[in-house]
Amino acid sequence: MTDIGGLNDRSFNQLANAGLTKAEKELGVEGRVLPSKANSDYVPNLSSLAQQKYDLVIGVGFLMADAMNTVATKFPDTKFAIIDVDATTLKDKPQNVTGLLFKEQEAGYLAGYMAGLYMKDQGGSSPTIGSVGGQKIPPVDHYIAGYQAGAKAANPDIKTVNAYSQDFVDQAKCKEIALSQIARGAGVVFQVAGQCGLGALDAAKEKGKQGIGVDADQAYLGTHILTSAIKKVDVAVLDTVKQVQDDKFTGGTNTVFEVANGGAGIGKISAAGAKYQSQIDGVTAKLKDNSITPPDTVKASS
Repeated sequence: MTDIGGLNDRSFNQLANAGLTKAEKELGVEGRVLPSKANSDYVPNLSSLAQQKYDLVIGVGFLMADAMNTVATKFPDTKFAIIDVDATTLKDKPQNVTGLLFKEQEAGYLAGYMAGLYMKDQGGSSPTIGSVGGQKIPPVDHYIAGYQAGAKAANPDIKTVNAYSQDFVDQAKCKEIALSQIARGAGVVFQVAGQCGLGALDAAKEKGKQGIGVDADQAYLGTHILTSAIKKVDVAVLDTVKQVQDDKFTGGTNTVFEVANGGAGIGKISAAGAKYQSQIDGVTAKLKDNSITPPDTVKASS
């Protein structure tokens, strides 16, 4: 079941669907997708899938945690998975739910480190980078916290500006925020707002600045995409389907995807960022061996 961003968000929900499509092709499963148009769709959609006796029902997104708790408790014989939610924090602790978590702060750190290096080479007395979040929820803030920390590590003089659109769909809202940040000097804009965030990347293109994509590799949007902070939601979905098929599904627990196990990282690096590849490789190695542990809490703009 998708979140309200829908399958055309070119990132989060689309990635989850790609994982299901791959499971259908590789594992021979039969799948179905129910889109959510509003938060009020969560409980009816999850309940509908459970009533139809699907072997696994996957909820895509942090915002449906309460709905997942309600429905999983009502259907204890159905296996559920929820992306971006710690299953152990659900109110009634249902033992038929597994959480699929990501260390977004690690992907954000790599993207931010590259942004910091890029801005250092641009010169100027007040290098600035921006980020546009959707709603202020943990997965979004993890990305942004890592991004800001990575940029500061690469360039201690850098200034970070951040704002939230409170929306994951309306591209105009994110574009307006990004244009404002660019007007304040931001040379790189990181979108963490799903479909809405495509507007932020459009603003970067329009103003001749660098953009950083999120969740999926968004390099296909153009040469203005410096890189993308990615998390492999598709892999998480496919792996969970395999677990159910192999009778290895474990409810009440979580699976964590990170740089070390290939579940998070950055996407294609543009020509403008290619010169930093070796430095990024060095930082990646330190994330893998835990020499670097990025923060996951966003500080005020600095």
